[in-house]
Amino acid sequence: MERRYAVKDVSFDLPRGRVLCVIGESGSGKSVTANTIMGLLPNVIRVTSGEIRFQGDDLLKLDKDSLRGLRGRAISMIFQDPLSALNPLMTVGDQIAEAMAAHGAGTRQSRTERALELLEEVGLPDPALMLHQYPFRLSGGQRQRVMIAMALALEPDILIADEPTTALDVTTQAQILELILDIQKRKGMSVMFITHDFGVVAEIADQVIVMEKGVIVEQAPANEIFTAPKHEYTKRLIAAVPELIEAGQPDRSISAGQDDTVISVENLNKTYTSGSGWLGRKRVVSAVADASFTLKRGQTLGLVGESGSGKTSLGRLLIKLLESDSGRIVYRGTDIAPMSEREFRPLRPKIQMIFQDPFASLNPRSTIGHIITVGPIAQGMKRSEARTKAFRILQQVGLDAGAYGRYPHEFSGGQRQRVGIARALMFDPEVLVADEAVSALDVSIQAQILQLLDEIQRETQVSMVFITHDLRIASQICDHVLVMQSGKIVEAGPPSRIFHHPRHDYTRQLVAAIPGTGRAARPA
Repeated sequence: MERRYAVKDVSFDLPRGRVLCVIGESGSGKSVTANTIMGLLPNVIRVTSGEIRFQGDDLLKLDKDSLRGLRGRAISMIFQDPLSALNPLMTVGDQIAEAMAAHGAGTRQSRTERALELLEEVGLPDPALMLHQYPFRLSGGQRQRVMIAMALALEPDILIADEPTTALDVTTQAQILELILDIQKRKGMSVMFITHDFGVVAEIADQVIVMEKGVIVEQAPANEIFTAPKHEYTKRLIAAVPELIEAGQPDRSISAGQDDTVISVENLNKTYTSGSGWLGRKRVVSAVADASFTLKRGQTLGLVGESGSGKTSLGRLLIKLLESDSGRIVYRGTDIAPMSEREFRPLRPKIQMIFQDPFASLNPRSTIGHIITVGPIAQGMKRSEARTKAFRILQQVGLDAGAYGRYPHEFSGGQRQRVGIARALMFDPEVLVADEAVSALDVSIQAQILQLLDEIQRETQVSMVFITHDLRIASQICDHVLVMQSGKIVEAGPPSRIFHHPRHDYTRQLVAAIPGTGRAARPA
């Protein structure tokens, strides 16, 4: 049964110049608490009791104009989903300048100069070009950095950060955390940081609040939470955090006396071109450059690297959602790279993808049953056979039969990801390409999905290309790892060597940036 309250009896203080981390699973009330402070609750949720005091005023009693005057200037927020928070019709520079103009800060020229300075400060490439880009042209990590630049434009007294580093690679995450802490120290800014990653908590927190089902179950200094957690829920969350392990998976691809290669990639290339060379600035990006590797039966091949390194592009080339410029993709002895969509269609069921955002990749107007059976039926499977198989697959991924007739919005993020996995498994694929399949999930749900993928792989011997920015996860589930930088594979090998004895400087940087690795929490 759904609980009657989103949050209940929540009380805490946020001292000046301190970092308060709020941690808990999806649905624990973290974001509702943050949105209440900002006055951004949807109409269906209302505050029934309590107060939120800021500089002597109760925020819950302020009128809309007074509250609007505080947002961005005194209290600012970084939202979890930058794509829905950014205006698709305005350039990045205009949106940052608008945040300043709304509070009458500076002149048009000074706001543009400040926007350029902020884009450079948050580590975006070519800030002068980025100033004139639209959000849809940027990667997820780049959009998040734009959101952070907007939130920090007026250097507010309080910064509320709602999962701001979830979708970022480890080096960008480290840069953003360092940036937030730097501004926090310089201005004495208070930070309320919402996250599900205890590694991030170890990096930045002074005080920690643990929430479960709308209630604060534990509240203590960061060091105390890590060394002596009291509540069972806190202990479970800490136990579910992935760690960089010493020994990787034993290579499950070895088959004595036979060639078990499923896919062989040879000198694969893909280049993106944007803009125009005629009275404009043409931008050419090498997304994948001379990539070569093999994927064997039952093997998990990890692709790791920063945002924009070419991981997703390489994954999409493998399943032919993108056409390559040159090179070979040999699947079971056949080069599928030059094939047209019509030629490749009979092979498509054998190479499937699990997408990063399960909500965006599931049709909101279709039932789960229709979503996972429409593909096999289109491939010639009888409707009754597809229905029977769908019930079996749903059970295999941990969903009950009732899920068949429900819609995507009725499920949590973790459950939607299970639906995405079920859809891929309906084809009995030989290859699964999992693109950041667990990056947006809570650590406990993340652990469940990873265990599910491992069980499926052991049962079916499916080969998997696992794209991730979390090196801790890659160390646990991958048999072999490819490290990508600027479209190139700069290092390859077993995870035990890649992560504990890296040979390339870029790999060393990635490992050094893993949050919480070898570091204690900040002193209380």
